[in-house]
Amino acid sequence: MAAQMTDAHRRFLQVLMSKGITEGSEARKLHHHCCETDKVYYAHDKLDDFISTINRHLQPLFMQVRKGMSEEDGRAHYAVVNLAETEITKMASDYTEIELELFRKTMDLIILSENGFASSTDILNLADKLKTKKMKKKEAEQVLKVFVEDKWLSEKNGEYTLHTRCIIEMEQYILSNYQDVARKCNICRSLAVQSQVCESCGIGMHLPCVRKYFKAQTEPRCPKCNEFWSCDIPGTKQ
Repeated sequence: MAAQMTDAHRRFLQVLMSKGITEGSEARKLHHHCCETDKVYYAHDKLDDFISTINRHLQPLFMQVRKGMSEEDGRAHYAVVNLAETEITKMASDYTEIELELFRKTMDLIILSENGFASSTDILNLADKLKTKKMKKKEAEQVLKVFVEDKWLSEKNGEYTLHTRCIIEMEQYILSNYQDVARKCNICRSLAVQSQVCESCGIGMHLPCVRKYFKAQTEPRCPKCNEFWSCDIPGTKQ
């Protein structure tokens, strides 16, 4: 018999929705807190089962709690995804048409780049070429700041990439709309925006997956074609 939805499940879901995205260790703490508060049986290694129960009850509402990975450090994250709408449509209630166009153009730059990043200079150069209407660079800077605060983009030293929340929520949208360039990581099978690519067969791997996969290997070889992996392995001295 399927597990029943309890107040602990509802509390967990409510907090997750209010945060937008939650890192794995925080989700585990939240799981413990919700079970303890609502006097529900708690098992520290049963978070995924706990979430599966929530997802079964969310199914008729076309919603789902999804697990994803930070491309920066490989840590797990959880986010609530609305399956009934396209991802860009979901953003439409929060942003103006011109802001959405800037986001789409920024996404183009990031996904079509070799390293999964777009510079602030390149993004701001798009501001006065938008079809909706031209945007001043000062305005564009402010909009980018909001996208970072809302966890759609991440920024480091003037370079922008897609936030983990964005990747979790928009994975299917990106795979469908960027079929020629978007790829899944050969190791974890989730969308890889920041990745290394095999020069021989073209498979891609997240940087944390590359680091983990080649950790014990003296001579790194592609997991698909077995050719020498020519990219620098993150976290090792070359």
